[in-house]
Amino acid sequence: MAAKPLVPIAFRKEIKKGQSPITLLAADIGGTKTNIALCRADSEGVNIIDQKRYVSKDYPTLTDIVHDFSGGKLPGRLSAAVAGPVVDGKSKLTNLPWVLDSASMGKDLGIPVSFINDLESTAYGMAGLGRDELATLAAGDPASKGNIAIIAPGTGLGEAGLFWDGERYHPFATEGGHTDFSPRTPKDVELFYSLQQMFGHVSWERVVSGMGIKNIFHCLATKHRGPLPEWLTQRMRDEDPAAVISQAALKHEDLICAETMELFVRYLAIEASCLILKLMATGGLFIAGGIPPKILPLLQTDNWSRNFDNNGRMHELSDKVPVHVVLNDKMALMGAAYYGAYNM
Repeated sequence: MAAKPLVPIAFRKEIKKGQSPITLLAADIGGTKTNIALCRADSEGVNIIDQKRYVSKDYPTLTDIVHDFSGGKLPGRLSAAVAGPVVDGKSKLTNLPWVLDSASMGKDLGIPVSFINDLESTAYGMAGLGRDELATLAAGDPASKGNIAIIAPGTGLGEAGLFWDGERYHPFATEGGHTDFSPRTPKDVELFYSLQQMFGHVSWERVVSGMGIKNIFHCLATKHRGPLPEWLTQRMRDEDPAAVISQAALKHEDLICAETMELFVRYLAIEASCLILKLMATGGLFIAGGIPPKILPLLQTDNWSRNFDNNGRMHELSDKVPVHVVLNDKMALMGAAYYGAYNM
């Protein structure tokens, strides 16, 4: 790519200046929605020509969405980000009853198909990241080099890393969002036991995601035992409960909603700090996903900074790490396009 990227990504291929552009389909398959786009890639990068959003559960397969979007006129390849682990081109989505197989789907469509984990895809999408798409929570040491960590709360909780080879970054997927939630305070322990009764295993995703917001709220509301405001109950029936809770907290409309989001931000900060240590991410932390841009004022608080910078003897390491919120909530879609253009 011609312009020097903020995060130089290691790709296997390149499109040289003067070569014909590549046209491809890119998709971001989530438990709630599937974004799909027709893209064109050249030596300068990737541009979206057309795109559409689908409600994932309304379609039995990804193939149905592809046919609806393309109208039978398929480009040369399809690259899709998947909300779940991908092994040998196959994936069973964590929060959606689809089973994907790139070889089988490619045969059906008659074009090459590639699936990658959605957080790995988000990492690839950083190849086209602009400075105006970032909100900085901590400057850290801007000159610091090293691995990068990405944490992304949305429908679920995604985590990924980018290995620094001294010149460029190599994205890799993790399933760190499904590791054990670690309570620290008596209130955390109380929440943990409540969630354990509901789910058995309590992962970070159970508290740091859209479903996590609903889980925390449910536990606090049950403990509160008083009636919830009618307007809140009605809105949670008609709309996405996590969005209703977070917006009510931002507008100071309800105390339980406010406490829910205070805990959500606290848990996000703790797990983000732990992820930095596990990946030795001295090059930076990027907070992506659908939720963070919508609750940015709640992240620009002492609640975030106090809990992020609270990892004991590793305080000096995390204190130097730059922390950014990615404001572009379609990074996984862009990453799928970059991967399809320069890695397939």
